[in-house]
Amino acid sequence: MPDALDLLLTRRSSRIIDLAEPGPSEEQRRLLLTIAARVPDHGKLAPWRFIVMEGEGRARAGAATAAALQAADPEASEKRLAEERGRFLRAPLVVAVVSKAAPHVKIPEWEQVLSAAACCENLLIGAAALGFGATWITEWPAYDAGARAALGLAGHERIAGFVYIGTATQKLEDRPRPDLAEVVTVF
Repeated sequence: MPDALDLLLTRRSSRIIDLAEPGPSEEQRRLLLTIAARVPDHGKLAPWRFIVMEGEGRARAGAATAAALQAADPEASEKRLAEERGRFLRAPLVVAVVSKAAPHVKIPEWEQVLSAAACCENLLIGAAALGFGATWITEWPAYDAGARAALGLAGHERIAGFVYIGTATQKLEDRPRPDLAEVVTVF
C-alpha cells in the first residue's frame, strides 16, 4: 500500500477509456465502500447512498438510462441509444454516489451535499491505494430526472457522481496543477 502522503500528492484520475478488467474483488469493493462512507458527516445523517453497478448490473443500468433517453427524445438515433446502453460497461465497477441531502433543523443541505462529494473523493483515493484506476464523472444521467428515476433515485435525490473503477491500462503523466500563489489567500 503506498504511503498516504505520496498517494495524495500523486493521485490522478484515469481516463475512462483506459479502465479495464480486472476490477475490484468483492472484498475490495466492500473495502472501497467502507472507505467512501468514512467522510465528514455533520449530524451523522449519512446523507448519501451508493448504487453499485458491476457485472450484468452495468448493462441493466445502461438499458434503464437508454429507455429514459428514448422517452425524453423519441427521435434519438439507434447509435445514440446503443452508446447509452454501453455507458456503464466502460469500467468493471461503477459506483453512483447519491446525495440524499434534505432540509434539516441544524445541518445545512450544502454540508450534506459536500459530504456526498467527499464520498466520491474517498472512492478515488481508496481505488488508487488498492492499485486501481478511477475517475469521477457525472454526464447527463446525473442531471436528468427521468434517468435518475430509471436508476432508482427518489425525486429529492441527486447524483453526486459516477465513480468508474478498474485496472488502468495507461499511466497518465501528471497535469499542471494550480500555483498555490494563485489560489491561496492568507489573512
